[in-house]
Amino acid sequence: MSVDRVKIPYLPERIAGLGPVATNLSWSWSRNARHLFALVDEPLWHLTRHNPISILRRVAPERLSELARDPVFLDLYDRVMSDFKRDQSFDNTWFKGRHGEVAAGGGTIAYFCAEFGLHNSVPIYSGGLGVLAGDHCKSSSDLGIPLVGIGLYYTRGYFDQKLRLDGWQEDSDEVFDVVNTPLEQVLLPGKEPWLTKVRTFGRDIYLSAWRMHVGRVPVYLIDSNLEQNDPADRDLTSKLYTGGPDVRLRQEWLLGVGGVRILRALNIAPAAWHANEGHAAFMHLERLREHLEVGMSFDEAVQMVRASSVFTTHTPVPAGHDTFSFQQVEQCAGPVWEPMGITREQFLEIGQHPTESEGSFHMTVCALRLSRYVNGVARRHGEVSRQIWTPLWPDREVEKVPIGHVTNGVHKATWMSREMMALFDHHFGHDWGSRVEDPALWEEVLDFDDLRLWETHVALKNDLMNFAREQARRRWARHWKEATHVVGAGTLLNPNTLTIGFARRFATYKRADLIFSDIERLRALLVNNSRPVQIIFAGKAHPADTPGKEILRTVYGYTRDPKLEGRVAFIEDYDLHLAHRLVQGVDLWLNLPRVPMEASGTSGMKAALNGVPQLSTLDGWWHEGYDGLNGWAIPPAASRATPDEWDAGRFYSLLEEQVIPLYYARDERGIPHGWLQKMKHAIRVAGQQFTSRRMLQNYADQYYAPAMRGALAGDDPPIG
Repeated sequence: MSVDRVKIPYLPERIAGLGPVATNLSWSWSRNARHLFALVDEPLWHLTRHNPISILRRVAPERLSELARDPVFLDLYDRVMSDFKRDQSFDNTWFKGRHGEVAAGGGTIAYFCAEFGLHNSVPIYSGGLGVLAGDHCKSSSDLGIPLVGIGLYYTRGYFDQKLRLDGWQEDSDEVFDVVNTPLEQVLLPGKEPWLTKVRTFGRDIYLSAWRMHVGRVPVYLIDSNLEQNDPADRDLTSKLYTGGPDVRLRQEWLLGVGGVRILRALNIAPAAWHANEGHAAFMHLERLREHLEVGMSFDEAVQMVRASSVFTTHTPVPAGHDTFSFQQVEQCAGPVWEPMGITREQFLEIGQHPTESEGSFHMTVCALRLSRYVNGVARRHGEVSRQIWTPLWPDREVEKVPIGHVTNGVHKATWMSREMMALFDHHFGHDWGSRVEDPALWEEVLDFDDLRLWETHVALKNDLMNFAREQARRRWARHWKEATHVVGAGTLLNPNTLTIGFARRFATYKRADLIFSDIERLRALLVNNSRPVQIIFAGKAHPADTPGKEILRTVYGYTRDPKLEGRVAFIEDYDLHLAHRLVQGVDLWLNLPRVPMEASGTSGMKAALNGVPQLSTLDGWWHEGYDGLNGWAIPPAASRATPDEWDAGRFYSLLEEQVIPLYYARDERGIPHGWLQKMKHAIRVAGQQFTSRRMLQNYADQYYAPAMRGALAGDDPPIG
């Protein structure tokens, strides 16, 4: 029995292709495919949160038989199947045309990441890193880059968020049914269900893998929940970022070492290896072991590993990088250095920071030492990273430290709303997708008709308000004990009011509570009778981040403050499904990281593609993306002694003096022409510079193709 038949028991032969399409996540960024599944049963489409596998499992067979005879449905189905077949082929792709000699070699790029945010039906992500990895895979598929993803199979996901009446976040397991996901277990003919084993903490752990297809890109997720394993090891891969340092260390060992071994078991031989953040650094050590065990010298093995290795760092704060004690690593790795033919000291020194006290194994240092190609995720982050890691190159000036940058981007077809794409269709024609690399296309956005653009935005805003109300209704029925929860969940929001969105991980440096620094000044803005303002918050604090939870509780408290008249809302359980609604439906996107602690940030890019300008401190991508026309920036203070006070003051002033007056300056038809200019410039800048298509082209040109060609390890990587 095929996997499709297990997941989808019945499909008429005429529309049997719905199975393969539904189990490949490329449907999620195909307008035609999404429309096709919505036509199957539109109420189910919304009820299942856009999950075609769940729809096809639940819809009545009679309805499927009816669709198999419907000429309108069949016409769209045939177009979807034609596109699907084309998009699975590696012929005539951007990568083949650009790097034909590399593509002809048939090698792949192994992309290791601790989380992948691809669709809300597969909740194995916690935030920006995972969503970026998802967009990375999607654009690799679009461009025909031969990428293979490696991650962990978190059977209990990240966590479901529920807020108590006092606003304290409660964390519960996020259970999902694998049959309603595109995941399939990888089984080799005539073999055990496990593909490989990894020895750690004195025991062998047997590992299996699950695969999901993301267009042309397969993603393999490592699973330790096998009966062959010790009960203490079966849950190692079950939950994301949990269990303390010992569990985190084991997870990262399984990701790095186990990931390499699973690729070997599947006869996948990558020509380049990309560690996305330090969590995956052990992947380099496993490859080092492979070279040493066949007789290479230590220096030769290091050169071989470095020559094909790419490392992306996402953390601009030194304390934000994973470190483990030598004792922990020794217990985890065991005497792996013995078959490698090196000493314990040589092994541990790979992760030793040169200026920090001995005894700590630094995952980022390990990745830096064993990667020839290293990059930050924004221009400013590249600069900060060179400053942070200068001690690893003590004989170089900071600007000569070999760390470049590839500024993050977002997947246009995933994050741009259907309504905004329809506006592009109207203005440019239905083939505009073939012109997205032409800067002139995005310049023409400035010529969009103001009325059409405003009507498109208002429709998206109304969708968000309706979604918030329905979300509150369902959570009240299922979870909430008190009706007061409903008030804080956005039921009092007004679609005619200037609406600010703030949605992200509740880490302290992101300062979600900064706008409440002067509550009376804020209140005067929110409850103004003629020009009111409302703010929607969403986001999760890490289960172990007590300060982050305290900030979340503080913010939630203001949603129930009667003096603010319901102008502050918090929507629980932030996920990809909610994120789409927010970035498409608010009027202004707010980002207030403490400079320079934001590596990049991508939520503002997603909002901008939908015509939502951003107000932010000049950090991360906004440091290079802000041009004075596409939003507002809080400039750095002359003295950074009190950055919170300065940034809060500038936030209030910008709202009072610029943002609110511009939004409410309307003509006789109620059209805010000045605000629409900001919206158009937001789209223009995001489309020209901040898509994941551009990001992957940069990776392919600067890192992937050179690594696949096997450039000499002694050469310096390019400086960004």
